[in-house]
Amino acid sequence: MWRSLLAVAVGGSIGTGARWGVDTLLPNATPGTLGVSTVVVNVFGSFVLGLLVAAVWPRPGVPFWLKAGLGTGVLGSFTTFSAVTLNVVAGAVEANLLVVVGAVLLSTVFGLLAAWGGLSLGPKLFRLRASPSPTIPDGGVDL
Repeated sequence: MWRSLLAVAVGGSIGTGARWGVDTLLPNATPGTLGVSTVVVNVFGSFVLGLLVAAVWPRPGVPFWLKAGLGTGVLGSFTTFSAVTLNVVAGAVEANLLVVVGAVLLSTVFGLLAAWGGLSLGPKLFRLRASPSPTIPDGGVDL
């Protein structure tokens, strides 16, 4: 367990640094737009996760800590979209419309509801003043 936790922490540092690097090199999202950096990291992260799941994960002897470090750590901190994309593609390949529609709708709807719930409930739970709209600091990770 400790090895996996350490692998995720180290991988998370790597993925976060890589995401920040892409965000500084490419146009980042501004409110109401989808930035080039977002598209690049999501597409690339989806591709790499697909490669890992198909080519590395099934190999005998690949330790769990390595999978956790690369998948959850590096790619989880680099992009949160790759897992949804992988589910959609897998459902499409299997001609499973329920998986495709479910992955897109549930991720989108539940993600929006969770964000709205957190934005609404957070200030009440922690007695913070709500700001009129969330902002992304310069160089921060966009959605």
